[in-house]
Amino acid sequence: MTLKTRGRALMLGAAVVLGACSTDQPKPTPLEPLTPKIAGRQVWQAKLSGVQFPLAIAARDGNFVVAGDDGTVLSLEAATGREVWRAQVGAPVAAGVGTDGRFTAVVTRSNEVVTLEQGRTVWKARLPGRVLTAPLVAGERVFVMGVDRVVHAFDALDGKKLWVMQRPGDALTLGQGGVVTAFRDTLVVGQGPRMTGVDPNRGSVRWEAAVANPRGTNEVERLADLVGPAVRVGNNLCARAFQATVGCVDVARGTLVWSRNASGSQAVGADDNVVVAGDGSDRLSAWRQASGEMAWTSEKFQFRGLSGILVAGRAVVFGDAQGLVHFLDREDGQPMLRLPTDGSRVIGAPVLSGTTMLVVTRSGGLFAFRPE
Repeated sequence: MTLKTRGRALMLGAAVVLGACSTDQPKPTPLEPLTPKIAGRQVWQAKLSGVQFPLAIAARDGNFVVAGDDGTVLSLEAATGREVWRAQVGAPVAAGVGTDGRFTAVVTRSNEVVTLEQGRTVWKARLPGRVLTAPLVAGERVFVMGVDRVVHAFDALDGKKLWVMQRPGDALTLGQGGVVTAFRDTLVVGQGPRMTGVDPNRGSVRWEAAVANPRGTNEVERLADLVGPAVRVGNNLCARAFQATVGCVDVARGTLVWSRNASGSQAVGADDNVVVAGDGSDRLSAWRQASGEMAWTSEKFQFRGLSGILVAGRAVVFGDAQGLVHFLDREDGQPMLRLPTDGSRVIGAPVLSGTTMLVVTRSGGLFAFRPE
């Protein structure tokens, strides 16, 4: 396949996902009246210009770091909402945010990775293709994965290109954020339906574990890229393979722990007890972390346009397309609390820093909650 043909295939892959999201669906399931079973309140609020890209909220050293459509990158103190620093990268953002506390990286729609140090731009580097996955900043390196699943490694100090990992891939790839994370001294990336352990110094493959085994009569049916962000619990890294499965990989050994059939396109949530995910109709399922045994299911939120999921303490937390934030009991999936935002879709997954949880909406609302 020529590069030109492959480029067209990648664009088709993105179009397939967008088309699936825009298909007419049944009306959202009406919410049942709820008497709160736990306390929770909004503690602060901030605003971005809007977020039309797959934002990954970064939480590090007691701060949240977020980015908006217009190129604003913002660091806020998690406990109070106080602005720590603000930067403007000079172009609309396509993917972000990654940070190690010192360096912060985003990718613009003009395919440029921009790295900041405490709000000051230290370097920029042009990428050959589109990026939708937030960069990973770790070990004084910035790792960026394109929609074509090519991985680029840069020196965080000066932007020097260290290596590129390009492997034979599928004709179609998923037009949304993938998996790029770290475990000890291994970079872990999603390559199609496979979780791949990579030497961060050389870009060479250490191990691979398939979360799904795609089946189908055509390339669209076999599309099963891993959806990010993945969630690490101990040695297990759990993720969804698009429209195929949910599974966990032991990233210390590079082996699959378990995998279960589960359609859907949003990232999973997990802790040391359960892994939780919604399917294509927003039916929620929870599996036991250790075994993959089904723990509970819930059809109370079908077709409500659910966000990614956070599992924290006793609660399973997610937002919906109406801007509501739902808290379910981790043990049985029963609703415990419901809190409003600005009425626009909650994007990404809620993120926790200390006792403060941040939720971001499509219209750029930043809402910090403190469950009690």
